[in-house]
Amino acid sequence: MTVIGHDGGALGPAASAALSSATLVAGGARHLSGLDLGAETLVMGPVAPVVARVAAHEGEAVVLASGDPGFFGIVAALRRAGVEPVVLPAVSSVAAAFARAGLPWDDALVVSAHGRDPGARDSASGDAASGDSVGRDSACGGAVSGGGDRGGADHDPFLWTPAVAVATPGVHKNGSSRLPDGFRRAVNACRAHPKVAVLTAPGNGPAALGAALAGWDRTLVVAERLGTRQERLVTLAAAAAAGAEWADPNVVLVLDPARPDARTRPGWVSGPGPGPRGWALPEAEYAHRDSMITKAEVRAYALARLGPRLGDLVWDVGAGSGSVAVECARFGAAVLAIERDPAALPLIRANAAGIGIRVVAETAPGCLAALPDPDAVFVGGGGMTVLAACADRRPTRLVTALAAVERAGAALTLLRAAGYRAEGVQLQAARLNPLPDGTHRLAATNPVFVVSGELP
Repeated sequence: MTVIGHDGGALGPAASAALSSATLVAGGARHLSGLDLGAETLVMGPVAPVVARVAAHEGEAVVLASGDPGFFGIVAALRRAGVEPVVLPAVSSVAAAFARAGLPWDDALVVSAHGRDPGARDSASGDAASGDSVGRDSACGGAVSGGGDRGGADHDPFLWTPAVAVATPGVHKNGSSRLPDGFRRAVNACRAHPKVAVLTAPGNGPAALGAALAGWDRTLVVAERLGTRQERLVTLAAAAAAGAEWADPNVVLVLDPARPDARTRPGWVSGPGPGPRGWALPEAEYAHRDSMITKAEVRAYALARLGPRLGDLVWDVGAGSGSVAVECARFGAAVLAIERDPAALPLIRANAAGIGIRVVAETAPGCLAALPDPDAVFVGGGGMTVLAACADRRPTRLVTALAAVERAGAALTLLRAAGYRAEGVQLQAARLNPLPDGTHRLAATNPVFVVSGELP
């Protein structure tokens, strides 16, 4: 069993020898049409039956894939089926896209719009359909008239397509759209990180990506039909991409112009980096006024309940100094810091410098309806009305910090009535402060009630 990657160039001697001895060759329609084969051919469709057919074949079999088939490609599916193939890779479509753009990519994050988080709660399902070259056949098609991305219905597979229909966005009762889970997490990665390569999916390509990034300043580099005579590289703003026409297949590089150098010196690990060195940082690490900041001990507990991570979107409502927002962003999440107080906005921006947090200088709950759906929410101000509005958006995790015990019970009741598994704790720390004689005393911080909930 041999898997051959193809990037539009001539096949090497090893690939040609494998094809000449094969009795079964599976691949995209474009690959097969360009070969003179005496073997049985199988045009790629849904992945499961193709893998089963290839695995059961008696004799030499070859699968033609795009780019590097070991990178978001069919090699993983074959190995899950018990097949241990010989892999002859070509240049990855991501590597080719960065090369065409003249950019390094050891500091880039690579995400797939096909993928799905195993812990997701939305209704989309099906095989992860992404191959290295975004699972699409260049022969299938041209641009989509009127602006947009090709959907699954008229999609001719380059490698394979989902076994089920591509998920379409739902609509929340407040009018906000719910993106399919895999695409939503890819978008959140682009909202958070300065350099991201997106392996697009049918219906979730450059136009959909540009539309989803509304409110974030991002530049898109769209690499269409790499390795073909129709290859095209287009650089434009995310908003412009939303209304443009795009041909399949394509890879999209999403860049933050405010953070052009994601890595200022050579690193030791690929991607965005190893993560924060520490968390629940001391208050002295943040600009704040009159000690109006979530204390480190409370922040530590709140972060544990929020669980911010790559692919999430976190709201920090009533952000104050923005300390919770900054800590969530340092874990890789996309973050919206929502604050109505004009005096607090410069503090948030100073604390979030170079991190990529989007500041929303408006009043909750009125401004929340226009914001994209969150995975986790921290409510630092606004009372029960804001907490109820946040619960209505159904984030997986919802946390609020309160100074008054009377509000703690009301918050607990509200979250449980909204269907959350809710709990509340009182947190109070006593810090060691030095005395003149070299001994120490305990200096108590103000008690804070933290109420948190998680959807079952």
